[in-house]
Amino acid sequence: MKSMNLDEKWTFRRGYLDSVGMLSEDPGVEVNLPHDGMIGTPVTPEAPAKSDSGYFVGGLTNYTSYVMIPEEWKGDCVGLSFDGAMMNATIDINGGRVGLQNYGYAPFYVDLTPYVTFGEENRITVNLNTATQPNSRWYTGSGLFRGVKLCHGPRVHIVTDGIFVKTKDVADGYAFLEAQVEVNNATLENRLVEVSVQITEDGKEEILAQTKRVIQVNFGRKETAKIAVNLKNPKLWDADHPNLYQIKVFAKDLGVYRTHFEGSEVVSVDEGTALFGVRTITADAVRGLRINGKEVKLKGGCLHHDNGLLGAVTLYELEARKIRKLKEVGFNAIRTAHNPPSAALIEACDRLGMYVFDEAFDAWRIGKRAGDYSLYFESQWEKDLTAFVKRDRTHPSVILWSIGNEIPERGGLANGYTLATSLAETIHKLDGTRPVSNGICTLWAGLDDALATGRVQTQNAAEDQASVMWEHVTEPFTNGLDIVGYNYMEDNYERDHEMFPERVMLGSENFPQQIGYRWPLVERLPYVIGDFTWTAWDYLGEAGIGKAVYVDEDDPLVKKGSWSLMPQPGSQFPWRLANDADFDITGHMLPQGAYRSVVWGSDKTYLFSMHPDTFHKVEMITMWGFPAVVPNWNYRGYEGKPVELVVYSKAEEVEVFVNGKSMGRKPVSMDRPMPYSTRFETVYEPGKVEAVSFCGGKEVSRDVLVTAGEPAKIILLPEKSEMKADGHDLICVGIELRDKDGVVVPDASVPLNVKVDGCGALAGFGSANPVTDEDYTDEVTVSYRGRAMAVIRSGYEGGAVTVTVSAEGFTPVQVELMAVSNGK
Repeated sequence: MKSMNLDEKWTFRRGYLDSVGMLSEDPGVEVNLPHDGMIGTPVTPEAPAKSDSGYFVGGLTNYTSYVMIPEEWKGDCVGLSFDGAMMNATIDINGGRVGLQNYGYAPFYVDLTPYVTFGEENRITVNLNTATQPNSRWYTGSGLFRGVKLCHGPRVHIVTDGIFVKTKDVADGYAFLEAQVEVNNATLENRLVEVSVQITEDGKEEILAQTKRVIQVNFGRKETAKIAVNLKNPKLWDADHPNLYQIKVFAKDLGVYRTHFEGSEVVSVDEGTALFGVRTITADAVRGLRINGKEVKLKGGCLHHDNGLLGAVTLYELEARKIRKLKEVGFNAIRTAHNPPSAALIEACDRLGMYVFDEAFDAWRIGKRAGDYSLYFESQWEKDLTAFVKRDRTHPSVILWSIGNEIPERGGLANGYTLATSLAETIHKLDGTRPVSNGICTLWAGLDDALATGRVQTQNAAEDQASVMWEHVTEPFTNGLDIVGYNYMEDNYERDHEMFPERVMLGSENFPQQIGYRWPLVERLPYVIGDFTWTAWDYLGEAGIGKAVYVDEDDPLVKKGSWSLMPQPGSQFPWRLANDADFDITGHMLPQGAYRSVVWGSDKTYLFSMHPDTFHKVEMITMWGFPAVVPNWNYRGYEGKPVELVVYSKAEEVEVFVNGKSMGRKPVSMDRPMPYSTRFETVYEPGKVEAVSFCGGKEVSRDVLVTAGEPAKIILLPEKSEMKADGHDLICVGIELRDKDGVVVPDASVPLNVKVDGCGALAGFGSANPVTDEDYTDEVTVSYRGRAMAVIRSGYEGGAVTVTVSAEGFTPVQVELMAVSNGK
């Protein structure tokens, strides 16, 4: 079916809309989709989900649009395609219920054909309900956060997400492909349908291969045409060479088949397109993971679905920006934790080159939160899993499926063993080209009372890995898996290889501060195919799971341990962000990301300091935290006080200079807990600190910290100057507080105001401060560590956009941007 964007000009209201009369009672506000109805709401200490949601509160929301359905479509099929809707969505047409979707992350299609009035405007209303709290372990957002498409086609048509191209083999200068095209017959007669395919390089017109096949599709049924295609001299897809092709498909209704074929005088033709790439995947315990026959180690990061300042809104440019930045650090893979991602993210990975570990569920029958998906799993998992796999299976970036994360049924409860096999088999039937996995953790949950009594109940505790009970209890759970995901269990790899020598293992979730001594193990063991840190990009909710606190030896916290810093008690209001990532929510790389890049081979030197108040204190870090190092040499009032410098480098030696005076040269430590690092103790003196890395006595690289003066000016740093006037493009404008010499002031906390005029709108305004009650949708924020960001989103009209940022005592600054319509 052909689809058209339906995201422009919806009316958004709060509450539940159940009658046409309510439309006049509340005029609502006009919004463009995708839209998050939660991100602009107040946070409160009384939020039922507490730090899980970042102290946001769910509720009832609804969206209404009036859509003209042309008279000439009468006799055809019409529907709506949703890439997701958060959550418990009901879809009404002209006041009548036509659809229901509980799982907020799964794509779904609603057939409107029997209900619409042709030749008139039809009222579409979508009600959503996130009021049952807590319903997730993180911030979900609320609303039509991934957009809507209107679909139209003849009675015999290609179904939504019904095109799948798989690579069967690449040999002798050819890619041997199979195109699968699912065709629906909504007539009352059995039909013969000619399905033809054409393949081109993405963005080009030359047809490189074409063929066709005739199939029979009986009335009220769907059938799949399976068409062999031989593509000569294919350009293979991988993360370093993201070569893409486009397949164009035509489904021609030839006529009726009764006892013989009867041709139709009027022939209808439906068409559809899909991106795909040519690549092969294999995985075994001897050769590891191989993409196109070459071994690949997954340098992975887990990603939640939100986009920081914009809440749960997903737009291609946001996702592409994220992927570009992750690749710069060295990531080659992401895990979509713990739910189906947006189509925009998957397309960005296709186009930019990023492997995807594509995940379906965080809960099955046994819930993790009172209002989560476990309430609907029993009756809806197969529908939702099928829709998810069908949408993503033609995308070359997706190399691995996950049926779940830390599922309580891993110990066999609630018939978990056979259920795990059923989910894996469902995916294998839909897509036999990719392996299936599951992120399995230790047995801090998932056992009955008899086995759980007396065991350590702390999440991912090392004590739980001392015996082989986990291996025995979870072995039936892994029955359908091609690759077994190990969450935080790297110490089990070699022991488990002796027990299960054919098992392929993956570090599906790992503590961020441990990458320095965990990664060499991944490189050494062929049966371990990669490592996914928690997390690559900071996110809303699970607030404060990453913390570093420095206390005296006699502080009561020392006896309690770092777990006492964890949510809920350790993350009181207004904690908002997880604070556990390589990048903050504005896309600024954090010390954790710098360290990881060094472990993965960067020759750069990274110099950080620790606040003088932490000197010789007891360091307490949560399992998802990172040492409190900062790129800062501004400690006014601490002159002459001891301070520690930390350098990350893969060189042999590092020498540090403070105001030109050498603090000595030290070998780079390769010992736990932080290989690839070295530390220097000095006293704080304002000025300049340099760290120089050496190999064989020769300088490799250096890094510098300088003391900044008072904030003197605001600097705007737009990441581009133009955006498409399509309602979906955007420009991120970085904001920095600098001193008179142009140095970012790393401790500047300045209230800022923003104003946007012209053909653009303020989509988000804020900072990376993990502890805040700010509203990202208003025009006020406070800089954090000298930085903030404004996100400007295009509308549907071209023209100039002016962004003005001001602050008391500063000269206001402006930047001129442009929204471009139709390439002009």
